[in-house]
Amino acid sequence: MHGEGLELALVFLLAAVVAVPVFKRFGLGAVLGYLVAGALLGPHALRLVRNPEPVLAASEIGVVMLLFVIGLELSLPRLKVMRRPIFGVGGLQVLLSGLALGALAMSQDLGWKAALVVGLGLALSSTAVGLQLLSERKELTAEHGRLAFAILLFQDLAAIPLLAAIPLLGKAGGEGLGWEEVAKAVLAIAALVLGGRYLLRHLFRIIARTGMPEVFTGAALLVVLGSAWVMQLAGLSAGLGAFLAGVLLAESEYRHELEAQIKPFEGLLLGLFFMAVGMTIDLQQIASEPLVIGAWVAALLAVKFALLFALGLRPGKLDLRGAMLLGGVLALGGEFAFVVFAEAMKAGLLVEPLRDRLVAVVGLSMAATPLLLLLISRFAPAVEKRRRRAYDDIPDEHPQVLIAGFGRFGQIVARLLWAQKIPFIAIDPDDEQVDFFRRFGNQVYYGDPTHPELLRSAGVARVRVFVVAIDDVDKATTLVRLLRKHYPDARVLARARDRRHAWQLLDLGVKPFRELFGSSLEMGREVLVALGMEARQATEYASRFREFDERVLDAQRLMQDDEDALLQSARNARRELEELFEADAGEGTLGRIVERKD
Repeated sequence: MHGEGLELALVFLLAAVVAVPVFKRFGLGAVLGYLVAGALLGPHALRLVRNPEPVLAASEIGVVMLLFVIGLELSLPRLKVMRRPIFGVGGLQVLLSGLALGALAMSQDLGWKAALVVGLGLALSSTAVGLQLLSERKELTAEHGRLAFAILLFQDLAAIPLLAAIPLLGKAGGEGLGWEEVAKAVLAIAALVLGGRYLLRHLFRIIARTGMPEVFTGAALLVVLGSAWVMQLAGLSAGLGAFLAGVLLAESEYRHELEAQIKPFEGLLLGLFFMAVGMTIDLQQIASEPLVIGAWVAALLAVKFALLFALGLRPGKLDLRGAMLLGGVLALGGEFAFVVFAEAMKAGLLVEPLRDRLVAVVGLSMAATPLLLLLISRFAPAVEKRRRRAYDDIPDEHPQVLIAGFGRFGQIVARLLWAQKIPFIAIDPDDEQVDFFRRFGNQVYYGDPTHPELLRSAGVARVRVFVVAIDDVDKATTLVRLLRKHYPDARVLARARDRRHAWQLLDLGVKPFRELFGSSLEMGREVLVALGMEARQATEYASRFREFDERVLDAQRLMQDDEDALLQSARNARRELEELFEADAGEGTLGRIVERKD
């Protein structure tokens, strides 16, 4: 195979479909599955792909998109709340691990620049593997799980300046770093920040008003790849441009829709990137020096575990078991190491055999982590008493109410919540509506709430109550089915257009709210008062009618597909309604009052 064409795409897809489920089944993670599949396909094993360089170059777009999504998820309020664990513990971990591992690299006759890049690259842990292991073990909300997330967040942030600095370090080590190149880099960053701040939101506002999802997807890809290209022209990392674009859009109303559009591309291309990295691993070289590779893996795990254990005990205030679990889940190398080492080789800081050795070390550390965690869980001392940390009392500030559709119906619900200081998140497909209400400080986002990826991006897993206020009957029903399937424990309250729509919602186990029923009933009560009935009695009649109509609505739901039965039910309901108020047809009723006035 020549490494291109339809056959190559089929091989990649087949390898991913086979390898990833197998590795995830044994708790080893998808990243390792991609790496092993790539190593087997590459020129050092089955030789189905003889030249991995074009594949690696194309698949780097996956890394660019990953950095864009990280930028989108960078919430400044969230950083402020967790600043101590993120910048305190996370900063110390990267700094100390980078220095310790860099010193070990210098002992292998590396220059200080190359050793610094190697040390910092190995200091980064795998966000994908770490969070997956914590999720599988249901430890994301545990003390060590929350601290691990804070450290991983800082590592993701630290990877950006590291990737940006590698090309400059390479040039500084060769022909000298000139002021022109520094000025070019600074101007490129400034142009991207200023242009993105004042142009990106207007661009997406114009695109959203076309009402064409495929154009919005194209615009999202254009922004990501265009930002990466600008940084690349300036001699910096392409990922830095994507990250900056993500940060600039993180607080915009298009954040969740952008993430939903980019995520599928990111997942596929990132998997392809890991497979391409696996293809570059020289398996014969590893087999020829297993002791050297094994020693590097042991040193990596030992150094990072010891430092993470110490940091977990003191600044992190974890108990003994929690500190050991923290060290176990983050001692491995990370996916960013592959990017760092690839960039370092391009910049001339690393030679290819050393890069292959380091990639193998990171991959083997990922394979060893599930086993390490298993051993820690079995033999670590169980500590029942939990110690409190500085951010234990920080509440989960993610809104627990989501309003789908922010028209007149949804706005009333939102205003009631706002009056009670209850936070909510709203999603609406009307860009002008979203733009208008965001000016008043409302947390409203643009997008189609019937898209599962958009809901996941909005964090619906933590939502307790869904308010479906969409005016389109088909879309509202589709969303209710989606919510009932994926979030069965959440409470769903839905707007109903009419009785038939209400019956559909009742069939799905959702409480319907007919959009005109309440206001019409209130107007009817006012009509009774205007005709001379006492307000108290009119209110009682309206309440009695509401109970009666809701009982009839539920009964007619069983015969909604039988037109004749519905007609007969309507006749019976009318007679029953008359009988319900016959007891009040005495001297004081409205009919008598009107007769006397006449």
